[in-house]
Amino acid sequence: MDYLEFYGLKEQPFANAVDSKFFYNSLQHSEAVVRIKYAIDTMKGLAVVIGSTGTGKTTLARRMLDALDEDQYEAALLVVLHSSVTTDWLMKKIAMQLDVENPKDTKVELLGQIYQRLLEIHESGLKTVVLMDEVQMLQSQEIMEEFRGLLNMEVPDGKLITFVFFGLPEMEVLLSLDEPLKQRVAVKCKLKAFEESITEEYIQHRLKVAGCNKEIFAPDAVKSIHMYSKGIPRIINTVCDNALLEGLLVKKKIIDKEIVESVSVSLGLKDEDEKRGAKSKKEM
Repeated sequence: MDYLEFYGLKEQPFANAVDSKFFYNSLQHSEAVVRIKYAIDTMKGLAVVIGSTGTGKTTLARRMLDALDEDQYEAALLVVLHSSVTTDWLMKKIAMQLDVENPKDTKVELLGQIYQRLLEIHESGLKTVVLMDEVQMLQSQEIMEEFRGLLNMEVPDGKLITFVFFGLPEMEVLLSLDEPLKQRVAVKCKLKAFEESITEEYIQHRLKVAGCNKEIFAPDAVKSIHMYSKGIPRIINTVCDNALLEGLLVKKKIIDKEIVESVSVSLGLKDEDEKRGAKSKKEM
């Protein structure tokens, strides 16, 4: 028996793989969507979403891509996987995402192709959007200057292309490499860790999506999950997933504080000596 059967779940509620179905529309995420959509619809050119590791940037990027109707937007999502990306590679990748036919090798010709393609998209009544995740990996002033060049492509209505950058806080330093580009940031959103009440709502939301409407985590367990995860969604998922597995092993239908503390020690989120000290104090 796995924990899905034991707790009456249809699927894993706390997997860290990005799945828009489990997207939790917290107030800050909801506001970020509205701000980004505003930047796109008004053709502002550049929007930025900043957040620490695990705060839901990638999930938000996928959610935005799904929300952009193909009848209104020509949208693409690029994920930067390493820091050795060159300007030539990036420009060709953007051209390919925009369906530029036979991208040229020289920068001048390639920029001309991109410009013509952006005009075609605009004249067809669509807005061009490129969402970019892990932008802090693009550690190059030259690349930032290339983005500025693309944002100079415009019509009377606004920019022909809107970039939405998602990245870690160090992206602020990256943008500062090209001050004119930094000044072009029209909308900036910052994702923060959840407060305790939001952590509880987040856990209940994911359980419900996974097919469970009953209480599985006791109130003191939720409090501990929030404390050890520091309200970071990715860590909340990891703690909850491990707690459900531990709950199965000890045959507990309700996850309590002790189970959460045990898995938090295993995950290195709680010190073993701290756990022993708390237990000794309780026994006294």
